[in-house]
Amino acid sequence: METRKVQVTGGSTFTVSIPKPWATEQDISAGSEIELHPEGESLLLVPKQQRSGTEGTIDIKNLRGPDLARAVVTMYVSGFDRIRLETGEIRPEQRRIIRDATQSLVGLEVIEETSDHVVLQDLLDSSELSIHNAITRMRLIALTMLNDAVRSVIENDHQLAEDVVDRDDDVDRLWFMVSRVFRSVLRDPGAAAAIGMSREICFDYHSSARQLERIADHSVKIATHAQELEKIPEEIAAALKELQSEARTIIERAMTALIEEDPEEARRLANDARDAIVVIDDHTRGLDELIREVADPTQAQLLGLIVDSLSRTADYGGNVAETALQKAAPTP
Repeated sequence: METRKVQVTGGSTFTVSIPKPWATEQDISAGSEIELHPEGESLLLVPKQQRSGTEGTIDIKNLRGPDLARAVVTMYVSGFDRIRLETGEIRPEQRRIIRDATQSLVGLEVIEETSDHVVLQDLLDSSELSIHNAITRMRLIALTMLNDAVRSVIENDHQLAEDVVDRDDDVDRLWFMVSRVFRSVLRDPGAAAAIGMSREICFDYHSSARQLERIADHSVKIATHAQELEKIPEEIAAALKELQSEARTIIERAMTALIEEDPEEARRLANDARDAIVVIDDHTRGLDELIREVADPTQAQLLGLIVDSLSRTADYGGNVAETALQKAAPTP
């Protein structure tokens, strides 16, 4: 670490010199422009960046199926504005996978195709993307999925269960978008200024979005098990409905605490959510015992997995509450 003294020039201008080795490494010389990004009581200094878009190239010769789809998603989340996929000859199956992966990502479009490469372009300006709106939308979809997944079990509605599985793509699209913006903010302080949010809050939202994505995944698991079940006993159905309602309340309180601007109210809501998890644990154990007593062995196994998923969703809500508490804590 190096220190510098603040000096006054011209009677009213404060100046600070920068270390020459650092300036040389960053290709900074007389006349170069430096960006200053205030972050609370800190000031981040970086060379002025030309934000004309970044391009990344990847060889997809040996990539097939899920590996190819993951490669497209990874390049998108990593923040590339233009993605070039190259190989000697692109096969029809690869083109289909690339198009499917592209359609699952917000703002990404195929803009060029030849026999040996495909170019994808992000057509959205990151400054126009709102992490707050994305996480609010994720909250709505994930909680609706959870409610409908349990309802499909109780009502033995296989069509509703299938619809829950289909909605998971909507949550994933938003999750990948949040991850992309978050990584951009980590690399470029100017990106944080563009979206009007500090990097610390971006981290809190990204962490909570991950919990919502997991809740959606467990809703899919519940819906998948629902498709294997027949009509379940009424007492188990009532207990499942109550457990789902309690888990949803925890998630709702935690998410409300996360976006609450009043620190005192945020802490109250987050602590309420954390305290409610103890009650969930007690009800989960009671429901497990009821299932063993009432359900047949095949039903009991599937219902046990459903109860486990509901318990985990409550825990994910608890994780969001922990993040909300940290966000509401006084700044050191």
